[in-house]
Amino acid sequence: MLPASPRQAPPLDTRLGIETPEGIELLLRPAGLVPRALAFAIDLGLRGVLLAAGYLLLSGLGHLGTGLAAIGFFLVNWWYAVLFEVLNQGRTPGKQLLGLRVVQDDGTPIGWAGSLIRNLLRLVDMLPFGYAAGAIACLNHPQFKRLGDLAAGTLVVYREQPAQRPELPAANAEPAPFALHMAEQLAILELAERQAELSAQRARELAALLAEPLRVAPEQALARVNGIAHHLRGDAP
Repeated sequence: MLPASPRQAPPLDTRLGIETPEGIELLLRPAGLVPRALAFAIDLGLRGVLLAAGYLLLSGLGHLGTGLAAIGFFLVNWWYAVLFEVLNQGRTPGKQLLGLRVVQDDGTPIGWAGSLIRNLLRLVDMLPFGYAAGAIACLNHPQFKRLGDLAAGTLVVYREQPAQRPELPAANAEPAPFALHMAEQLAILELAERQAELSAQRARELAALLAEPLRVAPEQALARVNGIAHHLRGDAP
């Protein structure tokens, strides 16, 4: 199977177009240094809260508590980001609050290997202090990659919000009197969704064109179209 091929956007556009082997084009928006730093700061604060809470709970157990605290420190510091990224669609709590997620370079979800590599190499990104190496790499890369991303083949992008479909006019959901082709379904949905943009007379005129195939009187066609649109959306009758 051929790998996904990136298509560069114009120079002033930071979006990255990726075409999958199936011919589907994904449009990704790489996240810059500032939102990534804010997301990291949020995650750092949450890790600090977890470690402080664990220390308070285990401090009264003597040497056993010290050993358990050391194990907890290791797990939180090294597995916090990995577990969230792999099990939560590339999102740590900080990334989720900032609307970011980590993906592979081809737009596919991040896996265990990619997440482990990018997070282990934070040690290199931190050199010589204050994440200087990672910040410099991020600012000098067209997709704002730090060194860990370059090694792991990963990309931090803005999470696309699903488009909200327009509200449909009030009507009881009812099926069409016959099987509809995809083009017919789309036409009915578009007419119902666009009624707020049309005059009442124009909406009735357009719906009347469907009166005969829908087996209703022209004056009832608009209500029938709206009912079928609700049914196509899966609304309860």
